[in-house]
Amino acid sequence: KHLFLRSQSGTGKTATFSISVLQCLDIQVRETQALILAPTRELAVQIQKGLLALGDYMNVQCHACIGGTNVGEDIRKLDYGQHVVAGTPGRVFDMIRRRSLRTRAIKMLVLDEADEMLNKGFKEQIYDVYRYLPPATQVVLISATLPHEILEMTNKFMTDPIRILVKRDELTLEGIKQFFVAVEREEWKFDTLCDLYDTLTITQAVIFCNTKRKVDWLTEKMREANFTVSSMHGDMPQKERESIMKEFRSGASRVLISTDVWARGLDVPQVSLIINYDLPNNRELYIHRIGRSGRYGRKGVAINFVKNDDIRILRDIEQYYSTQIDEMPMNGECSA
Repeated sequence: KHLFLRSQSGTGKTATFSISVLQCLDIQVRETQALILAPTRELAVQIQKGLLALGDYMNVQCHACIGGTNVGEDIRKLDYGQHVVAGTPGRVFDMIRRRSLRTRAIKMLVLDEADEMLNKGFKEQIYDVYRYLPPATQVVLISATLPHEILEMTNKFMTDPIRILVKRDELTLEGIKQFFVAVEREEWKFDTLCDLYDTLTITQAVIFCNTKRKVDWLTEKMREANFTVSSMHGDMPQKERESIMKEFRSGASRVLISTDVWARGLDVPQVSLIINYDLPNNRELYIHRIGRSGRYGRKGVAINFVKNDDIRILRDIEQYYSTQIDEMPMNGECSA
């Protein structure tokens, strides 16, 4: 049966579908039997690592097919035989077109964070991949939000799917204290951030900006002011992104400045503080950003920098999620 699942980040969706994928494999058959598509390289690699850990005693072969890495290496790994391939739609389709990734034995297609893949313009590539799959392939579509395009995709890919919808009012921000800091001008955000560094005891924090340019600018400014920060966005070479993520996961770097490339599905348990240097462009992204802190019931703090013309967006977020975002106390006492 096809499956459509709606649920927010941090609820264990990845582990759930990974177990289902492992259950459908015939390990004796050294061919790709499950295909998992994800919106970002980092998420695809995380899924691959999770599958290898869960399937450790099964001797499962799983490869991450992602852009920014060596094509020859992909071809070699796929020729060797992989039970599961996780990857981004562009590279996966490229491998299918080159006939390095053979699809004849595929039984299951998982579309993880499907709404975000559509946001990133992967729609056509997903359809292209789907056309190459055997007609009996089971489709599992996972999405945190329900835009019209997702419904359109479920109608195209699925006949009579099982639908598991976590009601929106259950998509809680429970355990995450949310604050805003009013800043009159964009230029004042930087000083506000520097002040917060002194008053907050940070385990690990992620600071979100809306553009790659802003990430680079803020990283440079923070370093000039002698703050240790690392940064990540989609234009960086894959190797660099991997090494930044590794440092951040290990705790070697404690503050990460990023675009929304980081906002989906990546789990770093120690993150307890999120700062929205820029409010996100849409309210769905808000829950993904701050869902990074306080995952799996852990507590966290989210601080939003708000200019006068952002107040309306903030109130819209409050109303949409039936939540409360308080003005931050001046003494900075907002620890989780």
